[in-house]
Amino acid sequence: MVSRALLFGPLPIRVIVGIAFMAHGYPKLIDIPGTQGFFGNIGLPPEMAVLIGLLEFVGGLVLLLGVLTRISSILLIGDMIGAIMLVKISKGFLGGAELDLLLLAGCATLLIMGPGRISIEWDVIKREIFPRGKQLVASR
Repeated sequence: MVSRALLFGPLPIRVIVGIAFMAHGYPKLIDIPGTQGFFGNIGLPPEMAVLIGLLEFVGGLVLLLGVLTRISSILLIGDMIGAIMLVKISKGFLGGAELDLLLLAGCATLLIMGPGRISIEWDVIKREIFPRGKQLVASR
């Protein structure tokens, strides 16, 4: 019998992590000049502002919907590692790194577990983009 946690456990993680990324990506896209200025101040090319804003907003949306979950998780893990290393590590754990670490952990969990039973990948497409995850869950 398949564990209910394996089937439905990723859903709350996907929803919360997806909304959090969308909430952080949206302001970057609304205020592109401000985001470009911030990126320039921390040593990133200002042209990356739109790319990072799109990654966070669209990546959060696809996590929320449960499609391309593992691909999005990998990209967002890279985003969080970059944010932690460039901005948050100097501020300490309670200076902002805790949120990025939680988002990174959520994405790592989704990378390992996949989208779960309630997702577009399982319910509409009828397969995961990386099918091994579904096969592992179904074989239990």
